[in-house]
Amino acid sequence: MKHLNTSRSLGMRTLAVHGGQQPDALTGAIATPITAASAFSYPDFDSGARRFSGEEPGYIYSRFANPTVAVFEQKLAALEGAETAVACASGMAAISATLFALLVPGDEIIHIGTLYGGTEGVVRNLLPRYGIKPVHVTNVNELEAAFTKNTKVVLVETPANPGLDIADLAEIARLAKAAGAVSVADNTFATPYLTRPLELGIDIVLHSATKYIGGHGDATGGVVAGSAALITPIRTLGLKQFGGNLSPFEASLLIRGLKTLPLRVEASSLSAQAVAEFLDGHSAVDTVFYPGLKQHPGHATASKQMKLFGGIMAIELKGGLNAARTFLDKLSIITQAVSLGDTDSLACHPASTTHSAVAPEIRRQSGITDGLVRISIGIEDTEDLIADLQQALEGL
Repeated sequence: MKHLNTSRSLGMRTLAVHGGQQPDALTGAIATPITAASAFSYPDFDSGARRFSGEEPGYIYSRFANPTVAVFEQKLAALEGAETAVACASGMAAISATLFALLVPGDEIIHIGTLYGGTEGVVRNLLPRYGIKPVHVTNVNELEAAFTKNTKVVLVETPANPGLDIADLAEIARLAKAAGAVSVADNTFATPYLTRPLELGIDIVLHSATKYIGGHGDATGGVVAGSAALITPIRTLGLKQFGGNLSPFEASLLIRGLKTLPLRVEASSLSAQAVAEFLDGHSAVDTVFYPGLKQHPGHATASKQMKLFGGIMAIELKGGLNAARTFLDKLSIITQAVSLGDTDSLACHPASTTHSAVAPEIRRQSGITDGLVRISIGIEDTEDLIADLQQALEGL
């Protein structure tokens, strides 16, 4: 990388700013130019044939690859410590591209604990239509017994959406490798600043880049990172065939977001710890689900594999649905919205929003009750957030 001294390991803040990019060769522009082209010329007939066959590098068509998108992919790969990465139009496009590239009829996928509602839909409803069997285990302790000769993928989110369950990534990687399966971790909540799953032995890491990676609530995207051997078929089969490619305009916003990722994630994580401790002592709150609290069942594992405990938490209100409605409607600084990882603090009611399409019995098994509220802490002053939460909880 131009201007980077790679004789020593670089810090995450340095990689976030400089990783995967260099000044534009033509103009010297420091910010990555947006290459708004759908197609790219090649010098002659034979060169075109070689590019399409993969014998010659070069851009052909933006559904396959784009210069602006490529910088985003390289920057994310640098932060995750991955050999390469492929960007998609959304987090769901990234998940779908990965699973459909890795699985064929007759295969089995084991999914651990709770997943984001959209992912649950793909795994439980869509994959079975194509002869792929989903197998659910509630935690890592049940994983080894669930493997069969047909198990090809193990999928986990940690921290999980929305109950903040923590899974031991090193143990998942060990068991998956022993069984000959590919391990896939959704690292959206933790980000590479807090957890680097590949360093713990996980094969593939993916993100909804819409969340912390973008960080400003103005771009939608997804990204998958890992070895070239695993990422190449995801790009070829999952991205090219399904067509869920990332726009260069969105890629530009995500590149901008990555540059401040360490600063934003650290700020939101430190605030979230203080907010969780405040909520934990409030009489209207039954339970706070936050791995930074010592009573959280995943606290020890999170302490081992996370730098800090993140900016997301969930709370169980004592008054159930009515309490959740009243609480959310009284918030003033914290905004009701279903996303997370923004500079703005956000809160939502998973049972009626993000996980409303999940079958009620599965929601109950996953702890997604009518009194559960998910909160994403942004970068506002901690004292202002606590005051907003305090006034919203009054009278419940």
